[in-house]
Amino acid sequence: MLPPLDEHHLLVFWAQLFVLLAVARVFGYAMRRVGLPTIVGQLLAGVVLGPSVFGRLWPGGFEWFLPGDDLQGGMLLAVGWVGIALVLVITGFETDLRIIGRLGRPSAIVSVASIAVPLAAGLATGLALPDSLYGPDATTLSFTLFIGAALAVSSLAVVAKILGELGFLRRDFGQITVAAGMANDVFGWLLLGGIAVVAAEGAFRPGLLLGTTLALAAFVALAFTVGQRVVDQVLRAARSRGENLGAGVAVVALVALAFSVVTQWIGVEGVLGAFLAGILLGRSRFQQDQVVHHLETVTSAFLAPIFFATAGLRVDLGVLVEEGDVAWAALLVVVALVAKFAGAYGGARLAGLTNREGLALGAGLNARGALEIVIATVGLSLAVLDTSAYTAVVLVPIITSVAASVGLRLAVRGWSGTEAEQQRLAREQALASNLVVRDERLLLPTRGGPNSIVVAQLLHFAWPAESGVTLVRIDREGHEPPDLTPVVNVLHEREVEVTDVAWDDAGRELRAQSRLGFGVIGLGVNDLADGQELLSPLAAELVGK
Repeated sequence: MLPPLDEHHLLVFWAQLFVLLAVARVFGYAMRRVGLPTIVGQLLAGVVLGPSVFGRLWPGGFEWFLPGDDLQGGMLLAVGWVGIALVLVITGFETDLRIIGRLGRPSAIVSVASIAVPLAAGLATGLALPDSLYGPDATTLSFTLFIGAALAVSSLAVVAKILGELGFLRRDFGQITVAAGMANDVFGWLLLGGIAVVAAEGAFRPGLLLGTTLALAAFVALAFTVGQRVVDQVLRAARSRGENLGAGVAVVALVALAFSVVTQWIGVEGVLGAFLAGILLGRSRFQQDQVVHHLETVTSAFLAPIFFATAGLRVDLGVLVEEGDVAWAALLVVVALVAKFAGAYGGARLAGLTNREGLALGAGLNARGALEIVIATVGLSLAVLDTSAYTAVVLVPIITSVAASVGLRLAVRGWSGTEAEQQRLAREQALASNLVVRDERLLLPTRGGPNSIVVAQLLHFAWPAESGVTLVRIDREGHEPPDLTPVVNVLHEREVEVTDVAWDDAGRELRAQSRLGFGVIGLGVNDLADGQELLSPLAAELVGK
């Protein structure tokens, strides 16, 4: 049964949302004005509204604004988690697996190195920290593991947000950074699950961690096979009557929530399911661009600032000063920065990437965020970390996000990438500004005749190779199906889908197909012999003549 909400709960909740959003937006705008990502301002907004500043300047007002009521806190945190889930859905939309696949070896090496080096450094640092930072129920093993995990991983959401705001997401190093960030997140959630078991039960259970890993791998494999087909069919149905923004948004929300439920049930944080859902939804040719645009707007303007500001609320800088732990907090931040940079840069060079790419990866992967905050929160709730250790760990994502943004700008200043990368980016920019030729799917109704071959050649040479083609074979009753081999041969380098329609239903079926998100419909025309129309009867029907 749902607990009741009284008028005071609702009043405080609305006040929290209003104040957090207003201050986060103002601070975010200020950071953008000085060349830093908005996420830094959003995190700092939470710090100012938390116990570090607001709580010390006006204790009574702070107690009213952030009471210790579990129900009140849960309401605000729920909004924040929805926000981070949508941030990861949008990140999934922007993740181009074709580029990541092409850069597979560098992605794998950078991922491993960017985790292994800071994990080792974090474990060593955890052993060196004094017992005064231990929580009441901490052991040396559990405390060290929490510190190691907190320093080892990057935040996919923060990395992607910084790359996007700086305009680097489509760069080769940007896609490798996203791939490595995803690996960092997956590893981090799995590691957190294992560490939580160690802390709660006092023993390490490798079988539980292995089972979670295998279950996640099976779900990912199922998602990219059966799941992709189901997503395609649902999105196709949603836009079968043309652009349908409401249905499209509903499908995205339902798929993201379903995937989040599954990954949370497996034992991995649900937001990773949202990221996976974003990849599948973004890969579907039936996805509506307007849906993505509207979700990005709502997320960046409202939900993401709420989440990051909420994360900053937990920081209490006064505790560090009062207990004399400032130096230890500084040590954690320095180790986090240096170890992550060394691992990512070393992995990039080992993979054969250039010095500039290595510098960019080392800077970009230094961004931390939600995962570190969750690790700190779990450590505090399990009494493994005390308040000073918790605050020190939460400081890491705030400082490293600033460092990542500044470092990325310095690393790529005056560097436009390799010649091949420049050509790809120029092509993408040209396609984005072209009113006709875009990276969109092509529709070609055909009976395999010479006119269709000419149209296929035109489409093949003018449109990017990534644009797939749907050939609609028009069959006449009582005749053999047309041989489309000559047309398919022209398009042999592309992904080609062939569907069949009857001649009598061709006009209706093609109009239905045209509502499924095709960029162009290719139609052959007749030779202008005496008395002959330019358009065939079918073509004339399609264009409404």
